Amino acid sequence: MNYRALARNFIIFENMGLIQIEGMEFYAFHGHFKEEQIVGNKFLIDVTLETDMEKPMESDNLKDAVNYQQAYEIVRQEMQKKSHLLEHIAGRILNSLYAELEGIKEATVKVSKMNPPVGGRVNSVSVVISR
Repeated sequence: MNYRALARNFIIFENMGLIQIEGMEFYAFHGHFKEEQIVGNKFLIDVTLETDMEKPMESDNLKDAVNYQQAYEIVRQEMQKKSHLLEHIAGRILNSLYAELEGIKEATVKVSKMNPPVGGRVNSVSVVISR
């Protein structure tokens, strides 16, 4: 089979790109220990969304793009719901992003808890989930 001739018949118009929302900061009441759910803690969230940017590159119209302001609002809403585990938070955020935003090809969510109560000095602990 002549793959070069076959390839000339197909033009791929995907311009894949990444939207990265970094350092979203929230004070929330997540944690395994009762005290964490009462006192709260600072959390940092990073989201990376892979999407086809062909159409918004040409149109310059927000309706053709994945709206990162809407993605931020999804994260904000999920951070208001109490959870015991970072994995649960990250999974909820990931599920909500896919449910509410069109055009995501792949997404990564990083949830970091600052100064976690682990019995020693630790800046943060993080969970990263991709789909």
